[in-house]
Amino acid sequence: MTRNFPDNFLWGAATAAHQVEGNNLNNDWWQLEQAAVGYIDGSGDALDSYHRYREDMQLLADSGLTTYRFSIEWARIEPLPGQFSRAELAHYRRMIETAFELGLTPMVTLHHFTHPLWFGERGGWLAEDAAETFVRYVREACTILDGVEWVCTINEPNVVAMNHGASRIMAAGHPYPSTPWPDPEIGRALIAAHKAAAPVVRVLTDAKVGWTVANQAFTVTPGAEEKFAEVVQEWEDMYIEAARDDDFVGVQSYTSQPIDENGVVPHPEDPNNTLMGWAYRPDALAIALRHTKDVVGDVPLIVTENGIATGDDERRIEYTTGALNGVLDALDDGLDIRGYIHWSLLDNFEWGRWHPTFGLIAVDRETFVRTPKPSLAWLGNIARANQM
Repeated sequence: MTRNFPDNFLWGAATAAHQVEGNNLNNDWWQLEQAAVGYIDGSGDALDSYHRYREDMQLLADSGLTTYRFSIEWARIEPLPGQFSRAELAHYRRMIETAFELGLTPMVTLHHFTHPLWFGERGGWLAEDAAETFVRYVREACTILDGVEWVCTINEPNVVAMNHGASRIMAAGHPYPSTPWPDPEIGRALIAAHKAAAPVVRVLTDAKVGWTVANQAFTVTPGAEEKFAEVVQEWEDMYIEAARDDDFVGVQSYTSQPIDENGVVPHPEDPNNTLMGWAYRPDALAIALRHTKDVVGDVPLIVTENGIATGDDERRIEYTTGALNGVLDALDDGLDIRGYIHWSLLDNFEWGRWHPTFGLIAVDRETFVRTPKPSLAWLGNIARANQM
């Protein structure tokens, strides 16, 4: 039976600046890569998408997909406090105009995991003026957003809070936590920054504004209801609740984990696990969409990331088929879902690792030759038909 998606449904794929551009020398992730040489992979030239963005967008547009979600790099735009690079702003404006030229809808993320070195040195998100500093950057970014319909302020603030929380623990002389957890103090600071920035974007542009949340699609085991409520609140609900006044909320989900009386149950060793070590759970997206709807209310939902780290492209298609059927089931139940954006367009730098391949397009990191996988054409054909 053929099943249709709503008219004007967004179909696309996503990237993030640091993961694809190359040589982002002025941000905190580059600094970490230099400090941890030999322990984690470095981004280096990445995929040279800073120069090859037109080729990437062309491949996306030619496939039949219609939306490109990408981020702009704060550290390039504001290399020193209050000093803005006109050349870098013009670069990202050219990316936006290239999307328009190719018939793509750009979705622009203003912060995707990285910040300028000087921001971290001044206390990062825990600095007293962190929200004001972020808003200053956002105001400048808005000067290049003419015509952009969708803007994400901060990508996965709960993961940002987890990463910087772990750094905070290590800075205090403790080892890296065995179970990283979103730092609630950093989380509250991120919420404050989002709530300060979103109205500015609405005033200065015509875009719809929201942010994206890493949904863990947690499930409760019998007798663990109280622990479940505690974990879910700290891990994601405080961030979803912060989106209740937004124009949309981005739902990002890859896998699911149960919660027992001790907390989150680790992924068991299993040959079906993905290259990230995560359980193979295409049903996680539907769980995440329904949970987000329950928390956020009537705010429209967009799947801003969903995908699988695998070297087997047939498995990617199988996984995405299951995820999209979950989206259709949720639509049938009345959820307001405006689009599906796959993670990721390209096999890219996965934050300290190169081996987990999420992309619809393979990239030779020596020559930068792009080779579309069958999954790109498959997903593009679904987008063209707007049905499965």
